[in-house]
Amino acid sequence: MPEIDLGLTPLRELNASLHRLKPDTNERHWIVDHPAGRHAIAAGLNVPITVEINGPVGYYCAGMNKHANVLIHGSAGVGVAENMMSGFVHVAGDASQSAGATGRGGLLRIDGNASSRCGISMKGIDIVVQGSVGHMSAFMAQAGNLVVFGDAGDSLGDSIYEARLFVRGHAKSLGADCIEKPMRDEHRRALHEVLGRAGFDGEIDPAEFKRYGSARKLYNFHVDNAGAY
Repeated sequence: MPEIDLGLTPLRELNASLHRLKPDTNERHWIVDHPAGRHAIAAGLNVPITVEINGPVGYYCAGMNKHANVLIHGSAGVGVAENMMSGFVHVAGDASQSAGATGRGGLLRIDGNASSRCGISMKGIDIVVQGSVGHMSAFMAQAGNLVVFGDAGDSLGDSIYEARLFVRGHAKSLGADCIEKPMRDEHRRALHEVLGRAGFDGEIDPAEFKRYGSARKLYNFHVDNAGAY
């Protein structure tokens, strides 16, 4: 089990070592100590390994992640798991802006709160936030699921496409073309599946959530909607 102290080892050296790994590597569990808010830790991983980071991280930690499990025992800066393709990223603290932005797959779990623009332009990622999310979350979200145990800030789901938003608390306001939708059995099953993969199997009742999604009025131009484009 490699253990890297970023107080002694340059970050570039750590990331280069991770990028050199092959899928059949036997170095499958890495420990990173003293991250001290450094940026782009464990970004661009492309092998099925686990990286545990003991402390807070800066911008774009686990960005472009593919296959790996990245466990952050602390809070995360802007763009954690940005453009994630697959795998699992777990933030044990809070996350700053744009968590999971443009993510195409995989699962991002945040145990605390997420700031503004959580899940913007998400394209298939699933994001589970145990706290609340800030304004403009799921802006232009195209596919995937955003699950929020707490509240959502202003303009939730602005200009949303076909992503599904589940909020247990209160949404301060909904963005353009985002509406509350019926919570049918198929959506409860989908939410149950996402919660199970996030580690909450059977602990949370999907019936406690409201579902939000696209009214599909902005898909094609209409002069009456010109002010919303």
